[in-house]
Amino acid sequence: MSDALPILFEGLLITLKIAAISLVIAFVIGLAAGLMSTARSRIIRGLAGIYVDIIRGTPLLVQVFFIYFGLPEFFDTRIDPEVAGIVAVSLNAGAYIAEVVRAGINSVDKGQVEAARSLGMNRFYTMRLIVLPQALRRMIPALVNQFIISIKDTALLSVIGIRELTQSGEIIISTNFRSFEIWGMVGVFYFLLILPLSRLSLLLERRLNLR
Repeated sequence: MSDALPILFEGLLITLKIAAISLVIAFVIGLAAGLMSTARSRIIRGLAGIYVDIIRGTPLLVQVFFIYFGLPEFFDTRIDPEVAGIVAVSLNAGAYIAEVVRAGINSVDKGQVEAARSLGMNRFYTMRLIVLPQALRRMIPALVNQFIISIKDTALLSVIGIRELTQSGEIIISTNFRSFEIWGMVGVFYFLLILPLSRLSLLLERRLNLR
């Protein structure tokens, strides 16, 4: 079994890279879409709503196939599997993060917003200094949960040939046929990858509550 570890570690590194890049992009997309969904303009809210509805209304696997197979065929080009995977996971997670951001912003007492505006603060500073700091505190558990889901979702990228952790396990099994041991090791790798996030979430919640 020792010969399987280097392959699994290589797959783990690819999973980490895709997850890290995707989640950074997803947070930016989700924050922007969440802010758009609370805007005064119906058009801006509508655009954010269309994006969220489309992504949440279709499976991630379909989104991966559309980005990797559909778009290149339409534009008569090719796309790197890792790029396609990062785009798919980013857009998918971004839609769910947008809903978390929207809910977090709406959970802040409207009276605080009105008080800030009465002191002469414009909408930008009210959002940045009053609303978002409080909303972020309430969003942390849901955000970390979405990060965990997205990390596990990277397993679907094996269908387009990315040698992440799951496909690395499949490659090993195709040569030694030891499914029980290999899938057990893959499961342990995912568990060890996700456990620190869960612990970090609890730590951040405690510190924010103390403040």
